[in-house]
Amino acid sequence: MKSFAQRGIGALIVVVSLAPGIARAEEPAALEATRAAATQPTEAPAARPPAPYSLPWQLRPAAAVSVVRWDTSSAHSTPTANAEADTLASTLLVARKVTPTLAPLLRLGVIHNAPASGSSGTSFANPVVGAIWAPKLEALGPDLRFSTFLGVALPLGMGGGDAPDAAESGAMKAAITTRAALDNAMFAANYLTVFPGADLAYVKGGFTAQVEVTVLELIRARGSKVEKDEARTNLTSGLHLGYFVVPELSFGAELRYQRWLSTPFAVGADTTGATRDNLSAALGARFHIPVADKVFLRPGIAYVRGIDDPMDAQGYQIIQLDVPLVF
Repeated sequence: MKSFAQRGIGALIVVVSLAPGIARAEEPAALEATRAAATQPTEAPAARPPAPYSLPWQLRPAAAVSVVRWDTSSAHSTPTANAEADTLASTLLVARKVTPTLAPLLRLGVIHNAPASGSSGTSFANPVVGAIWAPKLEALGPDLRFSTFLGVALPLGMGGGDAPDAAESGAMKAAITTRAALDNAMFAANYLTVFPGADLAYVKGGFTAQVEVTVLELIRARGSKVEKDEARTNLTSGLHLGYFVVPELSFGAELRYQRWLSTPFAVGADTTGATRDNLSAALGARFHIPVADKVFLRPGIAYVRGIDDPMDAQGYQIIQLDVPLVF
């Protein structure tokens, strides 16, 4: 009978002799596991959250967004000595993002005017249909945003035609300066207006700087007995600077400039030259309130003053209340 030591040595010899075969048998399985691990998708690094963007007061957003926005400007002015006027101009904008870069929109407006003399009047403004297109341009880098806009104002507003109601027509005219001469297309009751524009914004670290330019071509569609100009060409532009002091609160300042590129009859007849262009500024605060997942309420209030005539000469002081719901 073999001893315990002899049996142990024999078993060890068998294991050693079989080990190379066992190792070779395990090699394909090990290689396959290695290949499988190499081909498994790795977890992508977390995307950098977008920098907070300061929404302008009257410039367009430099992005295609879904939004419902109620924007009201209340103006107090002194057109003549010892005579005061008050105008309330409100707009409702609804936009829906149909692709990541395209958002069609509809904008409506209503005005109530209490002039220094004459009857008070209420008018509905020309409705605007249009779209914002904000393509992703890699060449601009991650901190620059670019958007383009094309809008059409339809000559359906009140206060137009060959025999306009004086109070309604006065409300439309007063709304132009109440809205700092940036929304002229909505208040030119007798004109079909086509207006393309573009915006470029730098957004980084809570700071926003945005510039905008828009060209408006107004084509007379009615009221030939009242309007002497068959067509007019206007330019509006603006600069917005904003900064987030905390995620829930930002401050923004805006400079707006409007200029007639053509010479409408009223501008040509103005010997002072004050109606050729208009410069105004705004300063205000905006809150950023999350309502639901990817839904934000961004109410803000701003103070607006005219820097030159005609707004400065008439002592315009304007409070703007802006309430956008972004989703």
